[in-house]
Amino acid sequence: MEPRENKMGVMPVKQLIISMSLPMMISMLVQALYNVVDSAFVSQINENALTALTLAFPLQNLMIAVGSGTGVGVNALLSRSLGEKRFDRSDKAANTGLLLTFLCYIAFLLVGLFGAKGFIGSQTDNPEILEYGTTYLRICCCLSFGLFFQMTFERLLQSTGRTLYSMISQGTGAIINIIFDPIMIFGLLGFPKMGVAGAAYATVLGQVAAAIIGMTLNLKKNKEIQFSLRSILAPKANVVTEIYFVGIPSILMMSIGSLMTYLMNQILTSFSATATAVFGAYFKLQSFFFMPVFGLNNGLIPVLAYNYGARKKDRIEHALRFSMVLAVGIMAVGTLVFEAVPVLLLGLFNASGEMLRIGVPALRIICLAFIPAGASIAMGSIFQAFSQSYYSLIISVARQLVVLIPVAYLLSKLGDVTLVWWAFPIAEVVSLILSILFFRRLYNNTVKAL
Repeated sequence: MEPRENKMGVMPVKQLIISMSLPMMISMLVQALYNVVDSAFVSQINENALTALTLAFPLQNLMIAVGSGTGVGVNALLSRSLGEKRFDRSDKAANTGLLLTFLCYIAFLLVGLFGAKGFIGSQTDNPEILEYGTTYLRICCCLSFGLFFQMTFERLLQSTGRTLYSMISQGTGAIINIIFDPIMIFGLLGFPKMGVAGAAYATVLGQVAAAIIGMTLNLKKNKEIQFSLRSILAPKANVVTEIYFVGIPSILMMSIGSLMTYLMNQILTSFSATATAVFGAYFKLQSFFFMPVFGLNNGLIPVLAYNYGARKKDRIEHALRFSMVLAVGIMAVGTLVFEAVPVLLLGLFNASGEMLRIGVPALRIICLAFIPAGASIAMGSIFQAFSQSYYSLIISVARQLVVLIPVAYLLSKLGDVTLVWWAFPIAEVVSLILSILFFRRLYNNTVKAL
């Protein structure tokens, strides 16, 4: 029988983009809320506990980068293969993705067992921070199978357009994490008081729950993918290569963010600890606007990949235009909020007078980067969908390492911390220019040729 056309090839484009992206936007907003709540609970232990989690962040972010990048590669190959009606290849992409996910977990299990203490110790000589950080990181790494399989199963659901189920998986995991954070940290409802270890176990519990939900939904609802143990254990080199041709640039892009944050902290620490705290507060706050745009981006990628495989030019162009308007609109709202109520936003972090003095102009300056960032993210979706992720990698390196850090460092030498914040809009304008140049090149060479 002729296979039924996937909704990504027939549903009206605006309705399709909304149905694909809205669940992921909601789940990412829940994730943004979790990030703020989690930090608030841990900070109630003491300041060293919060510092320990901050030092663990780069390695945690690397785990997320590896898992998410692998998932992006699987997503792009699977969606494109479905559009081309190459169902044997889409099944192979999904099954190979599961094997790669397991291997990613094994790698970080070893890191947790043998590298957690050394990693934290390379950043501090405070024995309490070292103990907190090692405990937290070892638990998160050694039990990271939930994290890796959660991301892979969510990407498989996204690849076939079932983003509502992806939202259920991710959202449930984040909510479980939020609920069990205070219970396990402070020993509520009969649980032992575990402190920082409790925060780690709550994180892992949420990830494992999300992975189980994601696996169940794939097996019961994702009928376009056929899972097979034989296929999982017999990967093909060309499939692995195609997955990581897209995935490795995504992994590197996310990893660059950790390096940028580390270097920016060094610049701001030269002024005061308060300046660094402002930067941390900004990162928590901006996620409420960037996360929905990333959710939009994740929903757009399989739509573009599917219709590229199906050679449907009009649907690709329509999807790009509509998504650009949505992304810029979300970021415009973010800009207005940051400009209008910076004191209220910083008040969420119990900001001191000095933090408000530094933070209010910081938020108002940095938010000028939001609209160009939204446009760049929307254009960047076509790079991943068409397996040209190296364009995104070049843009990310240019924005965060070639422009942002050097400009921030030079501005810091003028002696006024307020000037440092201008590095963000400057870097984003450069990123937008590069995005437009690469987008036009790829569009002319691919979409116009359909």
